[in-house]
Amino acid sequence: MSAQDGNKLRIVGFLCNWCSYGGADTAGVSRFEQPMDLRIVRLPCTGRANPLFIMKAFFGGADGVLVSGCHPRDCHYSEGNYYARRRLELLKRTLPVLGIDPERFEYTWVSASEGKRWQTVVTRFTERIHTLGPAPAIEKQCAPALQA
Repeated sequence: MSAQDGNKLRIVGFLCNWCSYGGADTAGVSRFEQPMDLRIVRLPCTGRANPLFIMKAFFGGADGVLVSGCHPRDCHYSEGNYYARRRLELLKRTLPVLGIDPERFEYTWVSASEGKRWQTVVTRFTERIHTLGPAPAIEKQCAPALQA
């Protein structure tokens, strides 16, 4: 993962296909102004957001990672966001042990009809990452399983 422009930071977003991706699309169709740094990875459900995906993004040079899905009780797959919430909360608590500032990671819930909320979430997260600046290099020996 390499930044094409020195001013742009590498921010990765893992978005649920049914809600958050729709919310991002609604924001785009409504022509809400948004930061352009976010690179979106579309998932069928945030329940499929394996913490190793997030770690792979950080070890690959991401400066920040955002995971966004359906609101609790609104999951297209019934319980996927509950599984995601448990895994992502545990991951967030583990990040300092791996040398990653937990402020560089966030998970949130945005529905397909919440284009304005998506704009707010992505703008605040991007501003936070820009305030933190580029992420320091992560030692490769910390996670040999992620070097594949």
